[in-house]
Amino acid sequence: MPLATHNQRGRGTLYVGTSTAVNAEQLADVVEHSMSAPVYALLKRPDELFVVEHAHLQPRFVEDSVRYSIAGALERYPSLGDDDFLLARQVNFETIHDHDVVAERYGTVGELRRELESGEPAAAHTELRTWLSA
Repeated sequence: MPLATHNQRGRGTLYVGTSTAVNAEQLADVVEHSMSAPVYALLKRPDELFVVEHAHLQPRFVEDSVRYSIAGALERYPSLGDDDFLLARQVNFETIHDHDVVAERYGTVGELRRELESGEPAAAHTELRTWLSA
């Protein structure tokens, strides 16, 4: 039976480039739900056990969190236009290694929607600087 070996904390970032109104609290909720479990400032021991067990029952690597953030943003804001922009980034702070782990995905909403629908990676990904200069 596999056992959990260690825990990580992570920092998720989600940028939405659009003229559509978006709610920052909803974006934070999308990012938080993309991770294995939420992080709390203060917990009692039984609560700590619940959070750790929950995280290990739903393990998510940085790339998983990025995918869930993109999918969550598209689900939460179906009115985003194909020319709008999304960038999701996840950094996990390693506890037993001497490096952190980072994943990032970005592109226009149209590129990302097609990629999620088809399961095939897009041939090109629009970068933030390209989108901003358009």
